[in-house]
Amino acid sequence: MIEIGKYNKLKIIKDLSFGMYLDGGEDMEILLPARYIPKNVKPGDEIDVFIYHDNEGRLIATTAQPLATVREFKFMKVNSVNETGAFLEWGIMKDLLVPYKEQKMPMQEGKWYIVYVHLDHITQRIVASARIDKYLGNVLPDYTFNQEVDLLVVEETAIGYKVIINNLHWGLIYHNEIFRRLEKREEVKGYIKEVREDEKNRCQSYSFRLSESRRYKRDYFRSPKTS
Repeated sequence: MIEIGKYNKLKIIKDLSFGMYLDGGEDMEILLPARYIPKNVKPGDEIDVFIYHDNEGRLIATTAQPLATVREFKFMKVNSVNETGAFLEWGIMKDLLVPYKEQKMPMQEGKWYIVYVHLDHITQRIVASARIDKYLGNVLPDYTFNQEVDLLVVEETAIGYKVIINNLHWGLIYHNEIFRRLEKREEVKGYIKEVREDEKNRCQSYSFRLSESRRYKRDYFRSPKTS
């Protein structure tokens, strides 16, 4: 079973002049256009491809790498705007749509926005949303000592930097715990050094070690605990 909006390892079943057809399962064949075919592959081989819908709604494969896959957050630049919505530079042949209902404010061509990539539950097409809060904090955090985490810097506030951790939760890095300036859109890895439980505020406090061997502290507030 293929996963739309993700990388899939699929078998080559046909080699034609305009591309190769891949086995999508359930008697479905997915075209990999000739321009994206790796060297020295043949029918029977398996290759890693990204699956999405083309402009005519057909499933298609590519070996190009999109800026973000489904269930990921990313800053992207608006390439164009029309009556349907805003279209973001996605890193592949097709731009990524942000429908107007998924924009917090009207998006403008040439500007960058943080969005969440997901499948539209009706069309099953890949779209993006700038209403990111509804996609964060839906899973209770359960981080452990020395666990590696991915951090995306979203914005600077009066007390520090808002970050997204592991595409799942909001976080805050305090200014007085940072030893260098962080840039908006920067992606860094951290390693959890300490986890502290705060019963009064119903939160967990984490100390991180960045991959650059720099340290900072982040507070993550979660839903009240249940007994």
